[in-house]
Amino acid sequence: MKTLIAFRSSVFSIIVLIFSIFTLSSCEKAELIHKEPKKIVLNKKSAEIIQADQQFAFELFKEVYRSREEDNLMISPLSTSYALGMTYNGSAGDTREAFRQVLHYGDWTDLEVNESYQDLMSQLVTLDDAVKFSIANSIWYRLGYEVLEAFIATNQEYFDALVEALDFSDPGAVDIINSWIEEKTNGKIKDMLDYIPADAVMYLVNAIYFNATWKYRFDPEETFEGTFILEDGAYYRTDFMKVIGAFSYTSQEDFTALELPYGDSTFSMVVLLPEPGVTISNLVEEMNAESWDSWFEHSYYVNILVQFPRFKYGFKSLLNEPLIDLGLGIAFTESADFSNIKPASGIYISRVIHQTYIDVKEEGTEAAAATIVEMLDSASPGGVPFQFAANRPFLYVIKENSTGAILFMGKVGKPEYGE
Repeated sequence: MKTLIAFRSSVFSIIVLIFSIFTLSSCEKAELIHKEPKKIVLNKKSAEIIQADQQFAFELFKEVYRSREEDNLMISPLSTSYALGMTYNGSAGDTREAFRQVLHYGDWTDLEVNESYQDLMSQLVTLDDAVKFSIANSIWYRLGYEVLEAFIATNQEYFDALVEALDFSDPGAVDIINSWIEEKTNGKIKDMLDYIPADAVMYLVNAIYFNATWKYRFDPEETFEGTFILEDGAYYRTDFMKVIGAFSYTSQEDFTALELPYGDSTFSMVVLLPEPGVTISNLVEEMNAESWDSWFEHSYYVNILVQFPRFKYGFKSLLNEPLIDLGLGIAFTESADFSNIKPASGIYISRVIHQTYIDVKEEGTEAAAATIVEMLDSASPGGVPFQFAANRPFLYVIKENSTGAILFMGKVGKPEYGE
């Protein structure tokens, strides 16, 4: 196991890299500068949990991909992991075991799991001064509903969660939760919660915001209109950004990949472009924590002309079915055991709502995500040697490099860039 990993947050690996270039004119060669980025330092147990989170990240992405047919989709395994991690602290019995299986906690103690979430969160947000990155957690429970103090205290201590009692019968309660999410995502995730059911008793919410400039920016004056080949073979005209430089490059039988670093190379975006004849679906099925590590063992730097489409989109999905298919089904039934939130109750998960946003342009990348775990109580009322042209559907992963924590994963099947 590689001890470059660090922590648990279902986190995922978002992009690795260290590329270098001086963005020069289209025929000039860029020099390679190798600067070691700042690394997260975690204990052995936290490093092991990070690898477990990678596994969850790829499994969740596969399930979402299989269940949705949109051109463009995106999830944040990190956000989902934090929201589920808080929820896990309220589970017991078979329900708790289901969480441990789905999130791959293995034989780790609850303290080790919670400390790993805390450790990763505290270090991720301070890694790179050139990258704006924040993680926020909150728990909203129905006014008058009795919640065990130990559950509240654990999530406040390890997840730094805001905990508030809220009158769910007030029509303004939805706006209060949505406003918190909008604020924590810098206005990128809006109107996420649509309504509050009469028997809702709790919302556990995570919000992530990421804004980073490319280490080597694309020159807007070099952006040109080109052809993107859709999955059905049709041609689609869109804007492509362009830069020449020495980038970390990977060539495998089924795909080629390029790593685009942000800021001081602490974070990066890895773009995986399937070879002709290989579909996105083929590549998704091959993705897991083991293959991810092996794919990039022999990456190397090469001078490349990069043509990369601008794209911006939002994605919203219920994660109920993907999580049920992964083995968390009991938590969505009235047989669920969340007695560590409230003993002798009928609490269960009714919805896991997930919403993401990404804007990739010449200057850099802005991305956000939020996850809501809604809980009901059934007992309650209510000149270049190589060319990398991403001109057909591709996948991308944004990650922290020293740990491999995956922040975002997505597919671009049609790179639209609207207002």
